[in-house]
Amino acid sequence: MSPQRRTNLPGETIGRKFWNAVLARGERIALRQKRFGLWDEVSWREMGAHSRRIAMALVAHGLQPGDRVSILANTRREWSYADYGILLAGGVSSGIYPTDAAAQVQYLCTDSGSLFVFVEDAEQLDKVLEVRPSLPLLRKIIVFEMEGLGALDDPMVIGLEAFEAEGEAFDQAHPGEFDRRLSSRGAPDLAILVYTSGTTGKPKGAMLSHENLCWVMEHFAPELDADENDDKMAFLPLCHVAERMIGQFLSLQTGARLNYVENPETIAENIREIAPTIILCVPRVWEKFFSAVSIRLREATPLQRWAYGVSIALGYRIVDRRLAGRTVPIGLSMLFWLARRLVLDNVRKAIGVNRLRWAISGAAPISPELIRWYHALGVPLYEGWGMTETAAGGSINLPGAMRLGTIGRAQAWAEMAISPEGEILMRGRNVFMGYLNLPDKTAEALDDEGWLHTGDVGSVDEAGFFRITDRMKDILITAGGKNITPTEIENELKFSPYITDAVVIGDRRAYLTALVMIDHENVEQYAQERKVPFTNFQSLCRTREVLDLVQSEIDRVNAKFARVEQIKKFRLIEQKLGAEDEELTPTMKLKRKLVNEKYRDLIDSMYNSNP
Repeated sequence: MSPQRRTNLPGETIGRKFWNAVLARGERIALRQKRFGLWDEVSWREMGAHSRRIAMALVAHGLQPGDRVSILANTRREWSYADYGILLAGGVSSGIYPTDAAAQVQYLCTDSGSLFVFVEDAEQLDKVLEVRPSLPLLRKIIVFEMEGLGALDDPMVIGLEAFEAEGEAFDQAHPGEFDRRLSSRGAPDLAILVYTSGTTGKPKGAMLSHENLCWVMEHFAPELDADENDDKMAFLPLCHVAERMIGQFLSLQTGARLNYVENPETIAENIREIAPTIILCVPRVWEKFFSAVSIRLREATPLQRWAYGVSIALGYRIVDRRLAGRTVPIGLSMLFWLARRLVLDNVRKAIGVNRLRWAISGAAPISPELIRWYHALGVPLYEGWGMTETAAGGSINLPGAMRLGTIGRAQAWAEMAISPEGEILMRGRNVFMGYLNLPDKTAEALDDEGWLHTGDVGSVDEAGFFRITDRMKDILITAGGKNITPTEIENELKFSPYITDAVVIGDRRAYLTALVMIDHENVEQYAQERKVPFTNFQSLCRTREVLDLVQSEIDRVNAKFARVEQIKKFRLIEQKLGAEDEELTPTMKLKRKLVNEKYRDLIDSMYNSNP
């Protein structure tokens, strides 16, 4: 896949780029969002009008260039309207996860010094109102959805529609102010704050400049060759750097249509409706799609299972030859083409990936075997790596330059290296400005030569492909002094359709154990097919058949590792975890430190007797 053209969207700031896009693209479709069962289309002109009105309303209420504004909402078009409006006004945008509790909202608004907060609905508004006495800087709370708030009489609270009306009136009364605000910020200035998940302490506000963001937007993987004919899907939190950059800002740069899912529970349904051509997903989603196919195969006829087995085997032969740098015989290519037309295309349509030109997995490690399966299916899935502190830019596997189990090569516009301690380092114009209000933490992350110390342990091979073995803080040292990198073991476990996530335990312990989170849907179906009695999720986790099933998956994984790296015991987390549970990060990864603390008694039970 060679690039044919690149969209050259001018502008040295996000605000300038956005407004240039509005002027240039006009009535072309910028985004879609489902309302009342239909996908509602919004043009660049309409999106620009919303954001301009928001910008001018903020100015009317006293926002000055460099002032901070927070957004507390799920991923939806109003999030983007507000984000661009803040930047058009010369402000700094700061996102808050919609699952955060009121105390966390208070901390983030205080740390950022936010003067305004956009909230999604009554539920999010309640969080801000609860901590409002602790937010003396707060001037206005703007609500996207006013349903149920008609009787509210609070001068600080205003609906988005009314707020935009104020902005339009101010804009008409102050000609030239919009252009002045658009020119009030430059490339070196702070654009957005992205708070880290805070798994090892309080969240840190990573400061990303306009230059950081524009540099990645203009240079990220030109091989994508994205344009206005592409469809993308937005479902990760927009306050997370991955969705903000790869979803929202790269769509701004290229003109690709951004489709906002209804909610996290409708991802599987929405992706089939959208059939995106470019998509970024976290490993959890790719694992769920694989699990869905595995379950459907068990329900298929013997002939269908045979046809799939033959077809996917052909796909594996193609993939393995390409990965080895060998040519694919014409006969094999023709057989695979036939297999795709007759069998595999139906599988791809069933999960909504039949139009994909590009698929990226990021934000967490993914099993190499899972990527191999997607390529055998005919889905061009590539693993990439980036961080909040690198504005989501970093390394990526590419067509013709891909090695399983690696995060690819450093993109041409940034430097990557391995420190003497084995830590991955990065340097470039995408590297952040530092942590807000935390000079000591900034000094730890950025050295005198401009290298960002990422905290990832890894290696690089002779061809420049980087491999992450683990986070420096996650390496386990057993009681026998053996260094273990748990991520590789955990990825192998998650390749099972019955295991959603796992945390390997063993630091300063005699042997390895694991806490396992089962895939509720798949395991429940497994139990029902075998007429295993259970009443709820907890009782399902305690059935002998389910425990034996998980043990068989662990045995499969253990066979791939040395004896000292094998899991001797496991326990199941006997509660269904969702986005609002503290054990999970916003990208649906188990938080290792918190899990170790919260389930300490369960962990200790695995070490109270011999393995």
